[in-house]
Amino acid sequence: MSWDFSNIRADPATLWSEMSDGAAALVDGESDAIANMANISALIWQVMPDLNWAGFYRFDGRELVLGPFQGKAACIRIALDKGVCGAAARTRESQRVEDVHAFPGHIACDAASRSELVVPIVHDGRLIGVLDLDSPVPARFTPADQAGAEAMTARLAPALAG
Repeated sequence: MSWDFSNIRADPATLWSEMSDGAAALVDGESDAIANMANISALIWQVMPDLNWAGFYRFDGRELVLGPFQGKAACIRIALDKGVCGAAARTRESQRVEDVHAFPGHIACDAASRSELVVPIVHDGRLIGVLDLDSPVPARFTPADQAGAEAMTARLAPALAG
């Protein structure tokens, strides 16, 4: 299977819509959540400009555990009371942070990160994990990025639940 997303550099709503369609096609018929997370993180990395990390943290019932990602090596475990990812998992609400250095308790896995978008993944009322996007650009993520990421994770949650 081959995909060419090089032409998707449109407005964020179009980018997320087309990326969501592509991700849905990538995971169609595949039941392995880890494989699906791997392909989705690779797709996001390929398509989204100005990222330095894109991937997943999986919820093991107690804490977040590093899942498939693209970018530099990352923190392996994150407690729900720590950082942007922990806040998203704990509250089950997306966290769009314009300046991570101003976020109380931010975990600096990569000192180059300046902004972050974290979206919780919930399926059948169960927290699966979070989608985490980091950027070296301050205020990189817009409300349209947040809405697009939320719609995509809601759409793909069954394929990420395993």
